[in-house]
Amino acid sequence: MKMENGNGDAMKKLAVIAIGGNSLIRDEAHKTVADQYNAVVETVLHIASMVDQGYDVVITHGNGPQVGFVLLRSEIAEKAAGLHPVPLDSCGADTQGAIGYQIQQALCNEFLRRGIQKRAVTVVTQVLVDCNDPAFRNPSKPVGSFYTKDEIQEKAAREGWDIVEDAGRGWRRVVASPMPKEVIEIDAIRKLVQSGFVVIAAGGGGIPVVRDDNGNLRGAAAVIDKDYATSLLATDLHADLFIISTAVEKVYINYNRPDQIGLDFMTVSQTRKYISEGQFAKGSMLPKVQAALAFLEQGGTETLITSPESLERALAGETGTRITRD
Repeated sequence: MKMENGNGDAMKKLAVIAIGGNSLIRDEAHKTVADQYNAVVETVLHIASMVDQGYDVVITHGNGPQVGFVLLRSEIAEKAAGLHPVPLDSCGADTQGAIGYQIQQALCNEFLRRGIQKRAVTVVTQVLVDCNDPAFRNPSKPVGSFYTKDEIQEKAAREGWDIVEDAGRGWRRVVASPMPKEVIEIDAIRKLVQSGFVVIAAGGGGIPVVRDDNGNLRGAAAVIDKDYATSLLATDLHADLFIISTAVEKVYINYNRPDQIGLDFMTVSQTRKYISEGQFAKGSMLPKVQAALAFLEQGGTETLITSPESLERALAGETGTRITRD
């Protein structure tokens, strides 16, 4: 179903693209805000090319490392000056605003350079989750710093944290990763797209919120998977194309083995077969292909998985992995 603009005219093709929070940090030596902005500038070059080709675009982004930085600053400030800690939902809001600001500024500058009459805007986005989601009974998403066992046990007792030992690197706080149910600001996002804006929304999977018995919203100490939230957003907007930007040029089977094979195309049934064979790693490619399936099963037409620098070539059918319905 095509969206329409205010004059009742059919709009251009709509693409919803998810970019990773880790892709904004090239390596350990390039973590500063300025470094992240430089990475954003490189990424938006490819998104601006999509706009140049006639796409309307909605952008989502990861924020895992950035939330970690906010939590660490909060902890240092608490120790040094007795400042109050920043709740996890507020960390999500902070990073949505900061990363969104960088993306919209870089896009506006690139549009100016290319002579494209387009504007970008960020929507700080809440995403509803179910307070009865099983994920709240089994927190599994590590957030924040690494601690010694003694340090974290003290904090866990004081703050009510769930904790886990993380692959021999230390102890960390873990929170729930519930499934997204509703994009609260969807009407605003839709109207902004209809008005000609490139919209940055649902950063970090959105700020997790739950409803109480009276319908009031409140933040939840949780992390929503960015790709699942973007899939929901793309579905709600009736997007023509859902793009997942990741570290690899295409999806592989037998990944990192001598017989690895890059996939140009998969159907839903082929994707399910590869999932059942354990071809895609949890916490890496698996949630991306599952998000792609969710979009297609809810009426979406096509998902494209590729790296940011390969985006133009992937749109031209020269690389990337396209997933479609059977």
